[in-house]
Amino acid sequence: MSSPSSCQGDAHRIPSKSGAFSFGAWPSPLSAADVAAGAVRRSEPQIAGNWAYWVEERPLDRGRGAVVRVPLDEAGAPPADVPHTAGADIRTSVHEYGGGAWLAVEAPDGTHLVAGACMGDQRIRLFDGDGRADPRPLTPEPPSPRGLRYADPGLVPSTGDASNSAGGEFEAVTIWVREAHDDTRHEPRNELVAVSLDGTVSVVATGADFYAAPRPSPDGSVLAYLSWDHPNMPWDHVRLHLVDLDGGMAVPGTDRVLVDGPAVTQPAWSPDGDLHVVTDIDGWWAIHRVDLDSGTSEPVLRDAAQPGTEGREFGVPAWVFAGATYGWDGTGALWCTWTSAGVGYIGIIRDGALDEIASGFTDFGRLAPTPNGTVVTVAASWTRRAAVVEISPDGRHRQLSDAEPLVLEPDDVSVAQPFTFDSDDGRQAHAFFFPPTNSAVAADTASSGTGPSDTGPPLLVLSHGGPTGAARSSLDLGIQYWTTRGIAVVDVNYGGSTGYGTAYRNLLAGQWGVVDTQDCINAALHLAREGAVDPQRLVIKGGSAGGYTTLCALSGSDVFAAGISRYGVADLEALARDTHKFEARYLDGLIGPWPEAAELYRERSPIWRTDQLRTPMIVLQGTEDRVVPQSQSEQVVAALADAGVPHAYLLFEGEGHGFRSGPNIVAALEAELSFLGQVLGFEPAGDIARVEVRDPHQQQPQ
Repeated sequence: MSSPSSCQGDAHRIPSKSGAFSFGAWPSPLSAADVAAGAVRRSEPQIAGNWAYWVEERPLDRGRGAVVRVPLDEAGAPPADVPHTAGADIRTSVHEYGGGAWLAVEAPDGTHLVAGACMGDQRIRLFDGDGRADPRPLTPEPPSPRGLRYADPGLVPSTGDASNSAGGEFEAVTIWVREAHDDTRHEPRNELVAVSLDGTVSVVATGADFYAAPRPSPDGSVLAYLSWDHPNMPWDHVRLHLVDLDGGMAVPGTDRVLVDGPAVTQPAWSPDGDLHVVTDIDGWWAIHRVDLDSGTSEPVLRDAAQPGTEGREFGVPAWVFAGATYGWDGTGALWCTWTSAGVGYIGIIRDGALDEIASGFTDFGRLAPTPNGTVVTVAASWTRRAAVVEISPDGRHRQLSDAEPLVLEPDDVSVAQPFTFDSDDGRQAHAFFFPPTNSAVAADTASSGTGPSDTGPPLLVLSHGGPTGAARSSLDLGIQYWTTRGIAVVDVNYGGSTGYGTAYRNLLAGQWGVVDTQDCINAALHLAREGAVDPQRLVIKGGSAGGYTTLCALSGSDVFAAGISRYGVADLEALARDTHKFEARYLDGLIGPWPEAAELYRERSPIWRTDQLRTPMIVLQGTEDRVVPQSQSEQVVAALADAGVPHAYLLFEGEGHGFRSGPNIVAALEAELSFLGQVLGFEPAGDIARVEVRDPHQQQPQ
């Protein structure tokens, strides 16, 4: 095994524009610990009466999901965790990616309950929002550990008194997606179940491969829900069902398919009982009103898509449950969010016209309209971190979640520069460019009188996950970690990304590993030709599907000087055989049907092109990853060693698909920085742990 320093024997210092610091070695005001502390993930706001609830996943508390609430009618009231949830981790593993693990309920007497799936055993527990009673399980102990998982609940309207819920007088019924696992290698069984507050569980729908979004009508008489089967994903072809309800239970023989495709998502009922969905039937995700008799639909917005121009996308891919890009407030106004050219917006639809609200934000999560004519959401901008906010129709807003310390001054924030560039086969693709930004270095430039260097900064190319996903249009401290150190970043919305219409999203059909790789390479080359970055120090980084793109780029081109793979897919055949149910047939559309297209799977798998690996790489992996197993990363590491390529490997005990623990987030970022410093030839500023780079060509010191 080599000495960690062996790969920088011919390292050269390239002066930055200041002349005093090397690009990559700028003294940054942002530490990896700051990034980890700022990685609290707030999501899924809900409204119960005049209270706002949301979930916080806290890296410094082992990634635990905590349900938080705050009264909307008390200005300045601090948020607080729901009582008796300190030891609870409110998260679900349905589809492995989860989402929609809980539901806040206000009873007619004004008391509050929270029903939440707990990560440890996946059982649903009932928490008293006012702290008067201890939590109790609603669902039975599963036959095998974590064998019954629940997600995406809908509440059937009811009456009664929550204070007597233990005796069954408050007869609320919730309907959940349930995923049943056993100890065999058979696929889990997905279905819809009704869960009453007395613990009664009954099946509502079964037989399809997948279910989502059970949404009872306002009067509780009908349930709308979604189902789909292999090989479709929820953004390919989905069925919209209706089934009659009686006391929250499905009436036998009344289930019918109202709409059969294409990409239907987010069913929701207006206050007056009209059913709506988001569908891409016209080439862009748009909000439609559905006729309950014929199943036909019409857009609520007259110009939801603008042919020939940048259209508006009112939907997002359903990787997680409980998404909501639209909803009605207590005045009947229809709030909505959308993306255009990859950037988020918010507004209200009135009489078929969209009124954009100048909120100052550029990225929005789930919408939770309030009874008072406002909306609660998780919002962020290019210069502000994500926070739970309440937004008024005039654009004013107030923050509901805790204020966080300012870790970057405005002059230290690199603001994205969106651009479109030419790629292969006459296509165009999209990206956000973040130039190096650091006020201390700029001040040093001014005082020293040194001018710009002839050599630009290194470039870090980010390939987002999914691959059916998109780059976020908001402040990301993980990006600022690099730009404040003098490393430019480009976040690529390659062909196949969402937010640019259905045709663009479908560019990866049969072309995964080709179109995405071409676009990431061409984004880097475009910036190098423009003189914005150093063409000799281009780096590519990605996680999961983005890690696959990274590995494809490194094994199929010589453009990059280094690579960073976080739990990246290396062997498509192994992924098709071993991955979880939700994505078990995802590759049918991205590559081809398995095993009929086995030869193409091998052709597209980086693990079969290891003889072409010549680029130093750092690989990071969690031991509990059920989406991309540890074996995939270890195949890459073994191939790098066999090929004699300098590399580093970090394995994080207990981490799954994505790192949640604060210390692990810190260790991963610092290892990546140390690795790039050794490979590209700069010494990172600050107290950065030095990662061991293994170079098979160098002998270990005796």
